[in-house]
Amino acid sequence: MAVDSMERTLENRAAIVGIGATEFSKSSGRSELQLAMECVKAALDDAGLDASEVDGMATFTMERNWEIAVARGVGIGDLTFFSRTEYGGGACCATVHHAAMAVATGSSDVVVCYRAFNERSESRYGFGIAFNEYAPAVDGIHWSWHMPYGLMTPASWVAMFTQRYMHLTGTTSEDIGRVSVADRKHAANNPAAWFYERPITIEDHQASPWIVEPLRLLDCCQESDGGVAIVVTTPERARDLRHPPAMIRAASQGSAWDQEMMTSYYRDEMAGLPEMEVVGRKLWDTSGLGPDDMQCGILYDAFSPMVLMTLEAFGFCGRGEAKDFVRDGRIEIGGAFPVNTNGGQLGEAYIHGMNGIAEGVRQIRGSSVNQVEGTEHVVVTAGTGVPTSGLILGTDR
Repeated sequence: MAVDSMERTLENRAAIVGIGATEFSKSSGRSELQLAMECVKAALDDAGLDASEVDGMATFTMERNWEIAVARGVGIGDLTFFSRTEYGGGACCATVHHAAMAVATGSSDVVVCYRAFNERSESRYGFGIAFNEYAPAVDGIHWSWHMPYGLMTPASWVAMFTQRYMHLTGTTSEDIGRVSVADRKHAANNPAAWFYERPITIEDHQASPWIVEPLRLLDCCQESDGGVAIVVTTPERARDLRHPPAMIRAASQGSAWDQEMMTSYYRDEMAGLPEMEVVGRKLWDTSGLGPDDMQCGILYDAFSPMVLMTLEAFGFCGRGEAKDFVRDGRIEIGGAFPVNTNGGQLGEAYIHGMNGIAEGVRQIRGSSVNQVEGTEHVVVTAGTGVPTSGLILGTDR
């Protein structure tokens, strides 16, 4: 018997009920496992759930804290579901996607998604692959084509795309800087943010040094120590817990044709994010919603120009129009479409996008320090330039 396609969506079949985080710092002074346990416990406390009620876990392949170690440390018992997703920051929304599928299918009743690391004080991703030992595996072979030419860090990979994007669209460094200014404005009002009470101006952005032209220092996200956890359960259970649930309207992952790991230089065009377009189409199709239905966005901002490309990939504006879309405070609180109201990874912390999901939940709850009035739907995106993922969160109606 044929199944109606609408019955196969995740719309309103799972909800986020708990968010928890450690402080965000440059030197946590404790192990990554300790950070993971702290944020998981905080998320369960926020939900009003006991660790013994958790029966599923989802995280990143880059996470160094085993599910079984975290579970043992916080008192989680039997697990009936656990999953990990590849591709760095592209995995953040996928953790919730997997959790929602587990809950919707009955594989688990309560799933914890988590990410914790000492990314500033220990393994610094900003170093790229320059100091990695070569290994003749798939990733080693891939990087061997780029290492001889100096493209060895995330900033250099993104700079290549950004230079082409600017050439084709007429986007300037000042246009890109408006994302940084908006993020830091929001962070300045967020006591949890590393850059609390430290806003910047566009003049500050333009005066900041080049990292890899056309990326300036203030275009590049932080390196942070910390952890964030998210708790997902059924809508029925959610309605009995402490906070209004953030309903999962849609979730998707996306990888596009000829995809590489931040170096998809050999596509016909490299001045866009086709993997984000895959995610966006799926989110809009399965939710029945569109850009005009979103009151704000949490858009992955490891590098500020990628926010412009994401706006275009999701249809908030046309190709090459993001430079105009972000002018005149449009993406700031009080503007038509506020972005990264927690300060994003540029202003709050870089926790591989998980802190962005938590901010999306706060916007749905109405508890953000930079609350957007009348929020019913929030779009959240994951890492850029890699196979990625996204979410639409909504109020319980």
